[in-house]
Amino acid sequence: MLDSSTRELQNRAIEFLQQHPEQRLKTLKQLGIGRYEFLTKIQLNEANIVCMMRFLQNPQQLKFPYLVGADLSNLRLDEVNFIRGNLTNANLQHSSLVNADLLFANFTKADLRNADLTGATLNETIWTEALVAGCQFGEGSGLTQLQYQDLKLRGAKFTHQSNDD
Repeated sequence: MLDSSTRELQNRAIEFLQQHPEQRLKTLKQLGIGRYEFLTKIQLNEANIVCMMRFLQNPQQLKFPYLVGADLSNLRLDEVNFIRGNLTNANLQHSSLVNADLLFANFTKADLRNADLTGATLNETIWTEALVAGCQFGEGSGLTQLQYQDLKLRGAKFTHQSNDD
C-alpha cells in the first residue's frame, strides 16, 4: 500500500502522461525542467509512471536525466542531451538517438536492439549487459577499441570501423 504522498506523486505522474505533448512541455517549463523535452514523447505505462514520479519529486534538484527502467522505445530522440544519464534497464528498442549527447551515460542492462545511435557522442559510456543486436553506431562515436569490439561481438552495427580511441 502506498502512503498518501507517494499516491499523490503517482497521480501527478499519471496526469502528466495523459496530457498532450504541448501541455506536457508547458508543465515541464513551469517546473524548470523544460530541457527534458523528450518527456513530452514518452508513453503512459507503468515504467514511465515510475520514471515521471522521480522527475516530479524534486525537479529543482535534477542535474542529470535519471531514466532507470524507463520505456523510451520507438521514440525519435535525435540530438537529445542525456549526458551523465542513468539509463540502466531502460528500453530504447527501435529508438532514434541520432547525434545525441550521451557522454558518461550508463546503459547497463539497457535494451538498445535496433536503435540508431549514428553520430551520437559516446565517450565514457557504460555498456555492461546492454542488448545491442541491430543497434546502429556511426563513425567517431567516442567508444574505446575494447567497447567497439565488445559491442560488435554482441551484434551492434557500425557504419565505419574507425575509432580514434
